[in-house]
Amino acid sequence: MGATELIMQMAKKNNGMITTAMVVEAEISRGNLKYLVDKDLLEKATRGVYILPEVREDEFFNLQSRFKRGVFSHETALFLLDLTDRTPNYYYMTFPASYNLAKPKEENVRCSQSNKSLYNIGITILQSPSGNSVKGYCMERTLCDILRLQSHTNIQVITDAFKRYTKRPDKNIPLLSEYAKIFRVEKRIRPYLEVLL
Repeated sequence: MGATELIMQMAKKNNGMITTAMVVEAEISRGNLKYLVDKDLLEKATRGVYILPEVREDEFFNLQSRFKRGVFSHETALFLLDLTDRTPNYYYMTFPASYNLAKPKEENVRCSQSNKSLYNIGITILQSPSGNSVKGYCMERTLCDILRLQSHTNIQVITDAFKRYTKRPDKNIPLLSEYAKIFRVEKRIRPYLEVLL
């Protein structure tokens, strides 16, 4: 099988998407991607991300590919976790405290920064609406994040998220309590849990 056929096969197995990194990892020349784009067999979605022409672009995956240190958080994580039915107007991502936010802000990403000790807490793999794997925070971390004063999350979004969370069979109240202590939102979280549980 030739390199171009191999790239097409890899893209089909990956929900119609392929990245330059995947091609390089498979020890295939990057030049084959340009050839496939020139032949209209692939489209360039963004820098380093290519899609099959029949595939709808996955902005979640594109952002994750461009900003590898970014973790979907706040209202975007609520959406990916099915804790809200509101499609976010903006993509929210959290980055390490030392990360330069200029590029993500140019892409209209709402950015938060977290110090090293808090950044890694609760990172999990979520599914984008197109079925691609992206990094986001777990339910418990996200609920704590939206209660922090600097999040400015709408009270209706918060209430709905807690209602949905308490109905979930995979909820983890002890973990939520532990995270509430770590993120210093214990007083804010208590009324939601008392009413809902």
